[in-house]
Amino acid sequence: MKSFLAKYRHAIPLIIYGVIYMAWFGHLERTVTNHYKIIHVALDDHIPFCEVFVIPYLLWFAYVAVVVMYFFFRDKDDYFRTCTFLFTGMTVFLLVSTLWPNGHHLRPYIMPRDNVFTHLVATLYKADTPTNLWPSIHVYNSLGCHIAVMKSRRLEKHKGIRIGSFILCVSIIMSTMFIKQHSAFDVLTAFIMAAVMYGIVYQSDVLINFYHGLHKRHKRKPEIS
Repeated sequence: MKSFLAKYRHAIPLIIYGVIYMAWFGHLERTVTNHYKIIHVALDDHIPFCEVFVIPYLLWFAYVAVVVMYFFFRDKDDYFRTCTFLFTGMTVFLLVSTLWPNGHHLRPYIMPRDNVFTHLVATLYKADTPTNLWPSIHVYNSLGCHIAVMKSRRLEKHKGIRIGSFILCVSIIMSTMFIKQHSAFDVLTAFIMAAVMYGIVYQSDVLINFYHGLHKRHKRKPEIS
């Protein structure tokens, strides 16, 4: 049992953050209902509603989970990089939503068509309020997962996985606007935040170097005088 806990103790930050995030986000969803800053840019009015994009939008949940779990079991360094990238952006999103409550009025009042996809969108609308949107975590986390796949040495020879990740990432990003879950402004700011975090997490690698430095000092045996 001790060896099992030692092997998978890196799950603890993921579990703790998951509980904190869900509790915080749930609070925002319950409290930010009327008084919020409306997000809208001119481009939003030119993007058509396309209900079929609800499929990649929903696939986002599996996409993020699979990427995180893959690195959890296969590469601890990439796991920490991925979690650092995702958690930082998600925390920024929570802070922005808390300090500057925001939302949009982009959703259609009446579904333009009656099919399985519009039914799925309607169900999504009921479960997820049109508030707490900026920057888009769907977009940011999709970028983070694709970057993790592309930067992974374990996956550099798996072209099918890398191409599939790219297609899914792009589809999810497009879906946020085509099913009117996000403004183009939310998408753009998510790209900017992802670019900043890419420099911190992957270009400098300062956090991984810091982690390994602490790990080595923890393992170093005390000198015998």
